[in-house]
Amino acid sequence: MALNLDAIGKNLGPVSKEYTWKDVVLYALGVGAGFSDLDYCYEKNLKVIPTFSIAAIFDFLSHYASNANINLAGILHGEQDLIFHQPIPTEGTLTTQGKITHMYDKGEKKGALIVGESDTWHANGKKLFTSIISLFSRLDGGFGGEAAPKETFAFPDRTPDFEIQEIPSLDQPLLYRLSGDVFALHVDQEFAKMAGFEKPIMHGLCTYGYSCRALMNSLTPGAPEKVRRLKCRFSRPLYPGDPIKIQIWKTSDNKAVWKTVNAKTGEDVITNGIFEFGEIPKKEIRFDGQVAVITGAGGGLGRVYALELAKRGAKVVVNDLGGARDGSGGGSATPAQKVVEEIAALGGEAVANYDNVATAEGGENIIQAAVDAFGKVDILINNAGILRDKSFVKMEPENWKAVLDVHLNGAYHVTRPAFTLMRKNGFGRIVMTTSAAGLYGNFGQTNYSAAKMGLVGLMNTLKLEGKKYNIKVNTVAPIAASRLTEDIMPPELFEKMKPEFVSPLVLFLCSEECEENGNIYNAGMGFFNRAAVVTGPGTTVGDGENPPDIETVVDKFDTIQSLENGKVYFELNEQVGDAMNAFNAPAASEQDTSSKKISSAAEIFAAMPDAFNPDAAGGVDVVFQYHISGPGGGDWSCAIKDGACAISKGTHENPTCTLKMADTDFIDMISGVLPAMQAYTSGKLKIEGDIMKSQLIEKLFKLT
Repeated sequence: MALNLDAIGKNLGPVSKEYTWKDVVLYALGVGAGFSDLDYCYEKNLKVIPTFSIAAIFDFLSHYASNANINLAGILHGEQDLIFHQPIPTEGTLTTQGKITHMYDKGEKKGALIVGESDTWHANGKKLFTSIISLFSRLDGGFGGEAAPKETFAFPDRTPDFEIQEIPSLDQPLLYRLSGDVFALHVDQEFAKMAGFEKPIMHGLCTYGYSCRALMNSLTPGAPEKVRRLKCRFSRPLYPGDPIKIQIWKTSDNKAVWKTVNAKTGEDVITNGIFEFGEIPKKEIRFDGQVAVITGAGGGLGRVYALELAKRGAKVVVNDLGGARDGSGGGSATPAQKVVEEIAALGGEAVANYDNVATAEGGENIIQAAVDAFGKVDILINNAGILRDKSFVKMEPENWKAVLDVHLNGAYHVTRPAFTLMRKNGFGRIVMTTSAAGLYGNFGQTNYSAAKMGLVGLMNTLKLEGKKYNIKVNTVAPIAASRLTEDIMPPELFEKMKPEFVSPLVLFLCSEECEENGNIYNAGMGFFNRAAVVTGPGTTVGDGENPPDIETVVDKFDTIQSLENGKVYFELNEQVGDAMNAFNAPAASEQDTSSKKISSAAEIFAAMPDAFNPDAAGGVDVVFQYHISGPGGGDWSCAIKDGACAISKGTHENPTCTLKMADTDFIDMISGVLPAMQAYTSGKLKIEGDIMKSQLIEKLFKLT
C-alpha cells in the first residue's frame, strides 16, 4: 500500500454535522470537566470548550486518511493547530471543507507527515475556525517526497507561570471516544498491541482538551470566547490513568507557550504549544492589492464607491465621460480627475479614465487602463448612467436607444473584457446597478426601466458562467441622491439620500468575504432588503398529455397566480425541472407506508446496486453525489457508466449533480412517504450541478 500523492490539493467536503448541547457536554466530560467546570457541563448558561471543534469535525478528518491512503496501523496525530474566528455556538450544524496541502517524507522506516487544512462554518453563516492537522504515518515513509521543513521552538528559561495537574481516569478513552474518535487504538487491546503499544492509549486530542481547559482556567477564566489559537505537537503517547502536568509560560499580554508532561515519567506528551487569546478583533474588510474599476465615478454614488474602496486599500480606475445628465455634450475630464485627486490626497492610488461606456471600444479602453496602470482587474462596479425621461408615447427612438446604450449596453461593453481577465485570475466581483424603476416600474421611464431590468437578466446568466471561477455577480438598486435626481426629488428628501448610505452594501458585495451570487438588493437611507423573482408553486392543469382548454385554465387561475409558498430559482433548469416533473408527484396519501422501515441512509445505498436497472442505463455516464445530513446520514457517490452502477462512500471529485437532504427526509422520500417533487419544491431536497440529469434517478433505480 502506498500513499496517494494525487490527493494533494484535491478539495475535500463539504461534510456537515449537526450537534446539540448534549454533544457539547459529552465532549466536556470526555476531557475531564466536571462540577469544577460546570459552565461546560450544564445546559444552563452552557459554554463550549473551544477544542470541541476538532472532535465535532472528526468525520471530516477521516477524509485525509482515506484520500491519502494512509496505513491506519501506523497512524498518529502529529500536530494540531486550531485558529478560532468566532465563538462556537452550543448547537447547530457545522459544515467543513478542506484539502491535503502537503505530504512530507521522513525517510524509509521513519514515516511520513500528511498535512491537511480545513475551514468550518456554522449554519448561521459564520466561519468558526480553521484546522491545520499533521498526521504522522509511521509505516508510509520512503516514497521519495520532500522533507518536512525544520521548525525551531524554545521555552522560556524560567519556572512556568502556571502548572496545572490532572489525572485522566483509566476509563477516559471510553468516554472521549463517544465524541467521534472511535479508532480501535484507544479501546481494543489486540489492535493496540499490533500497533506496538502495551495497551490502548489516550486519544491525543483528549489530552489536547485537558490542556485547553488548563490554559483557559489560567489565562481566560470563564471566557472560552477569548481563545484565539491553540497549536501543539503530540510527542509521545500517554496511557490512561497516568498523571499529567500542563506547564504554561505567559510570553505577552495575549500569548503563551505551553507543554503537557507525563508526571509519572517526566516525558513531554505534548510540546511546542502556542496559546493565543484576547478579544475577538473587529473584522475590517480590506481591498489591499486589489484593483477596482468604477464607471460613472465622477460624482454621486460612483465617487463615494471610489473613495471608500481607496480608503480600504484598493487601487481605483475612476471612469467618467464628464457629459451632461442626459448624455449629451462632448464630455469633460474634470469630474474624474477631481476624484483621483481626492484619492491621492488621502494617500491612495487611482487613475482617471474618460472613455464612453456606450461603445465597445470605450469599454475595452476602460479595462485596459486598469491593466496598464495596475496590471489586473478584481472589482467592477457598473454605475454609469443617464436619464431621458418621457412618457412612452413621446419616447423617441433616439432617447430609447441612448439610455439603453449607457446602462445596459455600457455594462456589457465594460463587463466583457473585465470578465475575461477575472476568469484567467480565478477571482472577480461584479456589481450591476439596477433601479426600483426597473424592478417595480415608474411612470415616464420606460427606457430607463427596461435597461435596468435588462441588467438583472445579464447578472442572472453571468452568475452561472462565473461561478466556477470564483466570480460573484450581484445587483444593487440604490435609492440615493445624485445629479440625475437632484431636481426631481424634494430638497429635504434629497438630503436624506446620501450615497454614503448605499456604499457599505456595495463594498461588501465587492469583497472576498462576499459569497453571495446572483442576488438583487435595494439600498438607501439606511434601509436594505433583498428583491427577487418569486415563482408560485402553481398547479397542474389537464392530464399532461393533451393541451388543456381555456376554461380549465380559468377555473384554476387563482391557484396558478398564487405566490403563497413561492420559491426563488437560481437558474432556468430548476424551473424547467419542476415543470417536467409536475405530473410525476403522487399524493402523499397514495403512498404505501406498510413496507419495512428504513433506519438509515446507509441501508438505502447498500440496497441501490440490487435496485439498479441496467436496461435504463444505456448511454448514461453520470455521477450522483449525495450529502445526507443528520445522525443517519453521510456522503455517498453513485457512478453510472457502461450499464454498470458503482456506489462509493465519501465524496466524488467531479459529480454530475449533487443532492443534499436531511437523513429523515431522505428516508421518507425513498420509502415513498415524501414525493420527490414535493421534497424538491419544499426545499427539503436541494440539487446542485446538472439538475436535468437528476431526472434519471427514478428510471435507473426502483427502491420502493
